[in-house]
Amino acid sequence: MSNKLTKLEKQWVLYDVGNSAFTLLVATIMPIYFNSISSAAGLAEVDYLAYWGYSASISTLIVAFLGPVLGTMADNKGFKKIIFTAAMLVGAIGLSVLWVPKSWQVFLALYIFAKVGYACSLIFYDSMLADVTTPERMDIVSSNGYAWGYIGSCIPFLISLVIVLMNESLGISMSTAMMLAFMINSLWWIGCTLPLLKNYKQIHYATERPKNVVATTFKTLGGTFKKIMSQKKILLFLIAFFFYIDGVYTIIDMATAYGSALGLDTTGLLLALLVTQIVAFPSALTIAKLSKTIEASKLIKISILAYTAIALFAVQLDKQWEFWLLAVCVGLFQGGIQALSRSYFAQIIPADNSGEYFGIYDICGKGASFMGTALVSFTAQMLGSANGAIAIIAVMFVVGYSFFNKSLKA
Repeated sequence: MSNKLTKLEKQWVLYDVGNSAFTLLVATIMPIYFNSISSAAGLAEVDYLAYWGYSASISTLIVAFLGPVLGTMADNKGFKKIIFTAAMLVGAIGLSVLWVPKSWQVFLALYIFAKVGYACSLIFYDSMLADVTTPERMDIVSSNGYAWGYIGSCIPFLISLVIVLMNESLGISMSTAMMLAFMINSLWWIGCTLPLLKNYKQIHYATERPKNVVATTFKTLGGTFKKIMSQKKILLFLIAFFFYIDGVYTIIDMATAYGSALGLDTTGLLLALLVTQIVAFPSALTIAKLSKTIEASKLIKISILAYTAIALFAVQLDKQWEFWLLAVCVGLFQGGIQALSRSYFAQIIPADNSGEYFGIYDICGKGASFMGTALVSFTAQMLGSANGAIAIIAVMFVVGYSFFNKSLKA
């Protein structure tokens, strides 16, 4: 089997390069910008961390509701590209105007709007994998998506970082610098999507196009839930995925906010998370190569155990060098666990119903990450400490590992 990607596979990978610019902003510049707005309004550091987490939770709850419905609708012939395009534009346009609000409440509302569009677009993007490649190539293509997404997103991020950190030297205000940063990343996202939109064709779809798409969508969705309840392997995997990927996304969403709440140097935090992206690029490609000789399930288990150790280490974190070490360790496993989970799931579900299955997969992934961010936020406020709140993430990985083991035996 060749490692060389086809033209369509490359165009599918390119969307990861585009949307990852948004992910990187959410993990770096965006929470720091929100901190500056909220601090100016007199919001305490612990409350800043909590409200940032709550906003992430709200967006993922919305996606948890919309995801399966839109995913099932997208399985109808000709619908997937249309709904994918709409979701992508909601995310990209929402991102482009995030510089406008001066109120932290309005900023969070716009952030939720943009993140819902981003997360919904990934439901259809993930389900496209069955259309752009073959089952035996899914691990390689999926891993390339994450790998190139990590390194490619560094380009608009570095440009944005220079503009934001050197705004005074460039003779522009911070407000103008943030406007440019958000606009650059929005245009990057849209530009990287265009080749896929031009050439993607939906190969797998429901055989009959219903007269009433919405009513049929809800009926089909109910049937999918019933099918999954009887498919023990898929059911147990989704439960496992719910817990362990929740931990992964909570770390992604809360890392910079956590470091800021601990009072760590802002520039150091941004550079450390840039290192995460750089380390994640070769790591994801290495794991893709390893998946040829080592079962994907074993690599997923190793990654879950590694993340458990990372979460436990983060509990005592209070120094800048420890955050840097944490950033490198996350980079080693972040791409692998996401890519292999996506391709593993694509291989155990029916290809013709990939949209509806990936809609439910998204509930258990990005849609379920409300639990981790909400628990960390709530615990931080109750304890009055950011460190103690992080311990809950390790528990998620342990529970996820247990259910994943059970799914392999089903």
